[in-house]
Amino acid sequence: MPRLFIALEIPAEVATGLTLHRGGLSGSRWIEPADYHITLRFLGDVDRRMANDVDYMLSDLTAYPFEVTLDALGSFGGDKPRALFARAQPGKALTDLQGDLERQMRRLGLPAEARKFVPHVTLARLRDTTPVELAHFLSLHPIVRPFTFTARRVALMSSRDSTGGGPYVLEAAYPLGPSYPNRLSREMRR
Repeated sequence: MPRLFIALEIPAEVATGLTLHRGGLSGSRWIEPADYHITLRFLGDVDRRMANDVDYMLSDLTAYPFEVTLDALGSFGGDKPRALFARAQPGKALTDLQGDLERQMRRLGLPAEARKFVPHVTLARLRDTTPVELAHFLSLHPIVRPFTFTARRVALMSSRDSTGGGPYVLEAAYPLGPSYPNRLSREMRR
């Protein structure tokens, strides 16, 4: 099975706006806008039974559509920067959904997520970028007008082996709001 993760997709118009921040940073490998997402829970390599259990659980989500705002650029890695991202404001609906997903995944037997949830969209993977170069880039590229969109569905996505992630494949999508029948796509049920 491929590596799976649960995410919110980024609408095309927001992704296009985020691309205005691309370029001008040494050591960066820019993520394709079609691959932009907010990871809610990384699952890793799971077997077919676990994938089916995750699908069943996601089919029963009780969350409703909510607004997400991307309001600043930031980075992970401190003195050894490894990623440039657009920060998502950690609103109540977003953090509640992520917390619910985390509890559900633990009930299914997956280990607890080791890292604290920091909602973000990765824009670039960094290699050999110095903290000074990154600070200079961030000072020249503020998000002047925040990007806001409505999250209307949760996605089950997969990634193939590659350097730094991507390309990502949408395996199934689960609309937020009133209950819908199970929507597993592709060949995960076979």
